[in-house]
Amino acid sequence: MCGIAGIISAKANKEQLQQMLKLQHHRGPDHTGNYFDPGYCALGHNRLSIIDLSAKANQPFKDNSGRYHLTFNGEIYNYKELKQELKTHYNFKTGSDTEVLLAAFIVWGKSCLTKLNGMFAFGIWDNREKKLFAARDRFGVKPFFYSRKNQDFYFSSEIKAIRSLLKLDQPNEQVWANYFSYGSYGMPSETFYDEIFQLPGGHYLEYQAGKLKISKWYDFEKNLSNHSEVLSFEEAKEAYTKILSDSISLRFRADVPIGFNISGGVDSSLLLALINRLHENKNIRAYTFYTGDENYDELPWVQKMIETTQNPLTKVKIEPGDVVEKAQFLSDIQDEPYAGLPTLAYAALFETAQKDAVKVLLDGQGMDEQWAGYDYYQNPKNAKSIQGTGEKSPFRPKVLRNEFRDLAKKPVYPAPFDKDLKNLQYRDLFYTKIPRALRFNDRISMAYSTELREPFLDYRMVEFAFSQPKSYKIHKGIQKYLIREILKELVPKDLSYAPKRPLQTPQREWLGNQLKAFTEENFEKLRYSRASHWFDFEEMHREWKNYKTGDNQSSFHIWQWVNAGLLMGN
Repeated sequence: MCGIAGIISAKANKEQLQQMLKLQHHRGPDHTGNYFDPGYCALGHNRLSIIDLSAKANQPFKDNSGRYHLTFNGEIYNYKELKQELKTHYNFKTGSDTEVLLAAFIVWGKSCLTKLNGMFAFGIWDNREKKLFAARDRFGVKPFFYSRKNQDFYFSSEIKAIRSLLKLDQPNEQVWANYFSYGSYGMPSETFYDEIFQLPGGHYLEYQAGKLKISKWYDFEKNLSNHSEVLSFEEAKEAYTKILSDSISLRFRADVPIGFNISGGVDSSLLLALINRLHENKNIRAYTFYTGDENYDELPWVQKMIETTQNPLTKVKIEPGDVVEKAQFLSDIQDEPYAGLPTLAYAALFETAQKDAVKVLLDGQGMDEQWAGYDYYQNPKNAKSIQGTGEKSPFRPKVLRNEFRDLAKKPVYPAPFDKDLKNLQYRDLFYTKIPRALRFNDRISMAYSTELREPFLDYRMVEFAFSQPKSYKIHKGIQKYLIREILKELVPKDLSYAPKRPLQTPQREWLGNQLKAFTEENFEKLRYSRASHWFDFEEMHREWKNYKTGDNQSSFHIWQWVNAGLLMGN
């Protein structure tokens, strides 16, 4: 993983580009590179070396003719197979996936995207046509932000690079109002800032002579027709296990040490079991966090899993002081609201891995959305909220002033399927759960110059799982049924049929007790921030008082205000 940046402008210069790259240096401290097409374009790159560590693979990377220049963030996992297809058409000079990506574009054009199995955001400058082509992977694992100013176009891996250069600090008030009212983190093209946008996952853009064209290249619904054949449960289990094993093997392609993050759930158990079955080296290090609160900690489950494989396990303890110390740093890294203590705790794993010189970590994101793992999938007609699990709403729109609250519009998500369950899975995959988790996790892994890979988000797995009958996902009330049946053959049954436990932390308790002063300090920051006119602080004080005296079924609203103080209070 890396950082990318670009300026398409007659006035593009080295100082502007360096300003952008400096703010993203943590994403790629191994090499900083640039390319200039004077009067037209500047491309920059922060490299985190993972595959082909030689200087020959540094970026921006040019093809043999010197016509095309690539800045690329991510990994093309099937680069070896693609290289075999391409080698009669292109003379390769490196062992990198970067060169394979550029060759694929030169030989196949934009249709190369459908051949890529990976996570990616990249820009290719054609210095003959004076044209930019840029694309983002199917699910948006890797970020791509952009902004336009007059006839100029700017793009980067992180919002801060564009914000700083163009002085774009104006909040997108509707996105913020939706966040406070409905828990939405924005639609796929939106950010929390006016005039800064995202290229949605599964889309590409072309920019030439001041004209921008954005197109969708990944048609998820159409691709599901490839799985129209009805398989028996055993056939589906066998087919999915084969794809799953291949996905993990592909994601072990690296020239640096690899580890993985685990919790005590079914998905982590499966990842752990398959890693050890596919790789005889039992010394692959696992990382997990705990807080010392047995009401939340999954450490006993993690240790029970590790007993079956004997992988070295690093346990990272999170304490209230860590929140005080790291919350502002992570807010600055994220640029937008994040998920509170769970994100802080997860970040500590990447910080620890960095100290251990482990440059790549795998995790188990994506199984719940594929195999209907969340509680509300049991009754999809009633699954209206996208945040919280309790009966009481996790939102407190009463603390918003009327004119600001009136900006909020409840998000409406596409429902392309005739089954409620599939539409809910689709929502979580493309609009809510997965996009926000990927954003949180990209920023915290990159904050510590560590690459995060998501083997369970291989598009082949997602498409296959999505297409299977509901009875393979939820069987007699048991969720993720097919996954549990695969796991049952690899680990003790009490692990394969362990109940779903949301990844939780004692955020509810800490915010009102050990972190009370920290919480109130950020409320005060909010009171004197540029967003102060959004809030009725008397109502906020009442809600806070209620929270401290027991109305704390959810802490999401409290964290929202803390988070806003962290982001807006500076």
